[in-house]
Amino acid sequence: MRARPIKIAILAMGGEGGGVLADWIVDAAECESYYAQSTSVPGVAQRTGATLYYVEVLPVARDLSRQPVFSLMPTPGDVDVVIASELMESARAVQRGIVTPDKTLLITSSHRVYAIDEKMAMGDGRVSSEPFIDTGREAAQRYVARDFAQLAEQCGSVISGPLFGALAASGALPWDRQACEAAIVRGGVGVAASLQAFAAGHDAFLKEPEAGPVSAANRLAPDPRLGELLRRAASELPAACADIIEPALARAADYQDLAYAGELLDRLAPVAELDRRFGDGSWRLLRETARYLALWMTFEDVARVAELKLRRSRFARVHREARAEAGQVLHIHEYFHPRLEEIADTAPAGLGRWLLASRLSRALLRRLTRQGRVIRTSSLGGFLMLYAVAACRGLRRRSLRYERETAAMRDWLGRIGKAVADDYALACEIAECPRLIKGYGDTHARGFANYQAILGALDRSAPGAPSVREMREAALADESGVKLRACLAALA
Repeated sequence: MRARPIKIAILAMGGEGGGVLADWIVDAAECESYYAQSTSVPGVAQRTGATLYYVEVLPVARDLSRQPVFSLMPTPGDVDVVIASELMESARAVQRGIVTPDKTLLITSSHRVYAIDEKMAMGDGRVSSEPFIDTGREAAQRYVARDFAQLAEQCGSVISGPLFGALAASGALPWDRQACEAAIVRGGVGVAASLQAFAAGHDAFLKEPEAGPVSAANRLAPDPRLGELLRRAASELPAACADIIEPALARAADYQDLAYAGELLDRLAPVAELDRRFGDGSWRLLRETARYLALWMTFEDVARVAELKLRRSRFARVHREARAEAGQVLHIHEYFHPRLEEIADTAPAGLGRWLLASRLSRALLRRLTRQGRVIRTSSLGGFLMLYAVAACRGLRRRSLRYERETAAMRDWLGRIGKAVADDYALACEIAECPRLIKGYGDTHARGFANYQAILGALDRSAPGAPSVREMREAALADESGVKLRACLAALA
């Protein structure tokens, strides 16, 4: 008897269980008395490396057929099922030609694992998920995208479990669900969690996807103490900006205290009045100013970094991601490499300036900070050490960093106020310039230098809104500053 093999390609990154999924398929096939074979080709895509697993199954009982000769690699245009652990991997499958509209079922998780280039971008370098989804729909005979990664996390498993469940639900395999579950049991590793994940993936495949975006941004939980500030914001600022103002106040209060959040409102009130007088009704100036003022006021200093590392929610997240079971001891090691400038920034303003100016202090601190330190925050000593650093939050308003950042914020707000009467669009572009300032250490220094370069261009030649936007986008294009320098030279 002659029959055509079922051809399945699995694209998964390191640690996602792609090899386990291939083994489950082969094991289930052999227990059903079918011939099956799997091969794998490792790759170097994304950060952890992606591997292509290829499985062929001959859906004919062994006693009714000769032993077949299977292919070692998928042939473009001749693959029945493609399973991708992430959206970009599904796009790579389409690019390779192994997804075709006449025969291929494409099953993919709808989440994203961002590539190195996306993470390294100075601005928001994330590629939109929509083109990947549209391309998959056009290229495949049948396209199914669900957030299988979230299902795996909820079940305490890896993504191979939900993907196997989805494959079983698709009807592409010549055996039933019970045979798939039996293969998981025979695997003997993480059986309970894998079976739960398998069931979740099976059910998710059969359900229609939920409406809305593939992934939603996590919003900071509102502080219950913000009631009075929120009422003040509602009376002083337009309701159309509440979706920006409320998270901004919550962020500022979480960063320092309620009085600090009140300072945010004090700074936004004049901007709101300017937008009423000179705006076009879109409230763009107020929205962008509120967005970047909140980010700027909550700059990342060593106290903030230490505080975030000690939060109970972070310990819980690390335990969850490490899949630590009850009774297991989990050690957390933090890597710190503070620079002289960061230590001086945390000190009171006068002391910080002296530390930076004194040759003796600079030489001593640089010797002490030449190498980074590893602190185990899961130990009492390591926890108390970071707790002491986080306590510097109470001294933040007297620190050198706070003095410098506050002066820069006042200058920025003043520039917005001067520009808005003559050119509302220019004021809006200036309001977005702090987008360049982020992070800490070298990242912050580079971003702030680019920001100051644009302000210098404003002082020299008073460029219009399109030119400011062009300079800002050039600064975000590369961290070396080459494109920004070229743009400044052209505008000069």
